Amino acid sequence: MRTPHHTVTHPRPSPLEDRDDQEDEPWEPPNHRRGGPRRRRRGRFTGLPVAVKAMAGFAVLGAFLVLGDRWAVLYAEHRAAQALRDRLDLAAAPEVEIGGFPFLTQLAGERLESVRVTVPDVAADRVSLAKVSATAHDIRLDTDGLTTLRGARVPRLDGDVLLSFADLSRELGASQVTFTGQGRDRIRARGTLPVAGHDLRLRAEARIQRQGERGIATEIGGMRLDIGGLATYRPGTRASEGLHLTPGAAADLARETRRAKALLSVPAIAHRMGVSDSALRAALSDDSRLTELTGSPGFARQAVRLDLIDLAVGHPEVLRRLGLDPALLDGLSRLTRPVLADRLTLAFDLPRPKQGDVRLRDVRVEKDGIRVRLTGAGLAVGGS
Repeated sequence: MRTPHHTVTHPRPSPLEDRDDQEDEPWEPPNHRRGGPRRRRRGRFTGLPVAVKAMAGFAVLGAFLVLGDRWAVLYAEHRAAQALRDRLDLAAAPEVEIGGFPFLTQLAGERLESVRVTVPDVAADRVSLAKVSATAHDIRLDTDGLTTLRGARVPRLDGDVLLSFADLSRELGASQVTFTGQGRDRIRARGTLPVAGHDLRLRAEARIQRQGERGIATEIGGMRLDIGGLATYRPGTRASEGLHLTPGAAADLARETRRAKALLSVPAIAHRMGVSDSALRAALSDDSRLTELTGSPGFARQAVRLDLIDLAVGHPEVLRRLGLDPALLDGLSRLTRPVLADRLTLAFDLPRPKQGDVRLRDVRVEKDGIRVRLTGAGLAVGGS
């Protein structure tokens, strides 16, 4: 016999009761975001892969390391420049550039790839070196940690020295002589030189040459002082050297009766010019014969060959009539070839290091001056 099943039915709330319940709850604006209001906001990098995040971190770390390494290089360059200025007694600190990267790794390994040093205005004998640049390669350091440097060894060094023409003109020529390049190994000097109150025009040539393996020197040639258009002085003892009339002045002398008579009135001068006693007497007594004598091709040629300084010793009055100051000739007689050459000579020797060797590799004349290239090996600095 089946037991009857009774279904319990709960009464549904009326629409009015349901509306009352909804009115009791506070109203809130709808939330359209995914996950509802309790979902936490995600960061902007949350969705990036881990590898990308790691790469970004390494990049930032690398930037800080590079920046720190560069600051260390700048500090080391500054300390090195100050030390060189004090040791070499320089007016200003030189430029120091440490090559290679990273610097701290090189320092920890006690070995630098290269160091370049540039020093301006270095005194060398009578002249100043406009710029001295040297690059040391593969430097081995002797350090005590990363803070103390006891010394260094330089297996190889390349250098460059410049003697500017501007400095040579100022220091050798006293602002009155200008030096310029003329070919690969020659320089030309042009200017004025004061002698006994007269400004004489100077011309000279200097040949630049190596002096051994450590120095350079100049061989001065073609020295010439012009006294207007009247005479030319070349220091020396050869027949072509001394004080001589210019061809133009000799030609004028042949046309001027007064100066010709003044010159021929001294028998010693006439004999030196090859004039016989009979021709001399005829020329001094008859102007037509004088014109015939001085108009000959040989007269002007012989007049140019006369050394006027020799004439000044015994016959200064003749030189006055020719338009030359005897005091000037006396000053020229003291301006010998060695004295004049010494005013234009430049030379210097490379310093000899206590350890290692430095020598010249090449010397040449360039547009801005004389450039000397040098090389070194086995050098040591400090206590190493």
